[in-house]
Amino acid sequence: MKLFYVLAALTLCIAGIFFWKTQSPPAVTVETIPLVRTAVVGAAGELKSYTYAGEVRGRYESQLAFQVAGKIIKRNVQLGSVVNAGDVLLEIDPKDLKQTVNSSSAQVRSAESQLKLTESNLQRYRQLYSQNAISQAQLDQYENAYEVAQAAVQQAAAQYGQSSNQLDYCQLCADTAGVISGINAEAGQVVSAGQTIVTIVQNGEREVEISVPENRIKELRTASQLTISFWALPDLKANGKVREIAPMAASTTRTYQVRISILNPPPEIKLGMTAAVSLTSAGEQNVNLTSIPLAAIYQTNDLPGVWVVTDHTAHLRPVQIGGLSNNQVQVTGLLPGEIIITAGVHKLREGQKVRLSAGDKL
Repeated sequence: MKLFYVLAALTLCIAGIFFWKTQSPPAVTVETIPLVRTAVVGAAGELKSYTYAGEVRGRYESQLAFQVAGKIIKRNVQLGSVVNAGDVLLEIDPKDLKQTVNSSSAQVRSAESQLKLTESNLQRYRQLYSQNAISQAQLDQYENAYEVAQAAVQQAAAQYGQSSNQLDYCQLCADTAGVISGINAEAGQVVSAGQTIVTIVQNGEREVEISVPENRIKELRTASQLTISFWALPDLKANGKVREIAPMAASTTRTYQVRISILNPPPEIKLGMTAAVSLTSAGEQNVNLTSIPLAAIYQTNDLPGVWVVTDHTAHLRPVQIGGLSNNQVQVTGLLPGEIIITAGVHKLREGQKVRLSAGDKL
């Protein structure tokens, strides 16, 4: 019996210990406050600016071509040659065209001889008709033959003039004074009529040709200022003005060709120089544009946002995206002096407590 009571007491003790453990409070989980990298929003109201690369071109360019086909036998100019109006640039082999001129000349002489013969016959038969030796019908035949001979002479003369002009077309001459900027054929090459051979940039105004995407055309039209810089002349700046915007985009690049006139171009500017056109849109001066690091953008669906720190708490602020350059993005919706998180934005949640890195202040 004593053994029974001892075992019962031990059982009750073990059950009590188990019940006490099961009723103990759960362990408290301590949340770790993350350390974040931040940046202070700078002054707002910045101007939106863009830069486009281009090339110095002449405003007026002439693309010259032969009016006849043939083999080039002589080239008198090189790239960069200065020419005057009437200078012979290239020549085509004139052998075949000379034979055509000789043939046309022979046809003219033949037609003239036939005209003389018909004229003599007509005079003779008019005398016979006056003597009532022939009928009116016979006289009409000779008068008609004379008229046909006259038309044949005119036709042969026109063909001779055409072949003579083609012989003159064997020489490609400059139509204006300027500089040779392009040559697309060499001596010995057979070219066709109308094929562009030489490009001449006329003396006078200089322009910069740039390519602009379709979503920037409106900003280009309203640009308050255009500044042109040159890679080979780093200390030289020039003002520009939009002269022409292509009505259609290029089929390959889907960009519009734009010509920027250089106002008062310095003499140091040469054709073909690499230029950069910077523009500032006048309509953006009152917009609250702020440049922030690209890594600070947090995208939720189609709505971009930025984590703003207030009282050591992260709050997601929707923003609108502007231009992008050098890992910086222009946004609207932020105020100067606000602190934004620039790293680890995808690991935060709304209302989460954060610790600022050394050097950042609220």
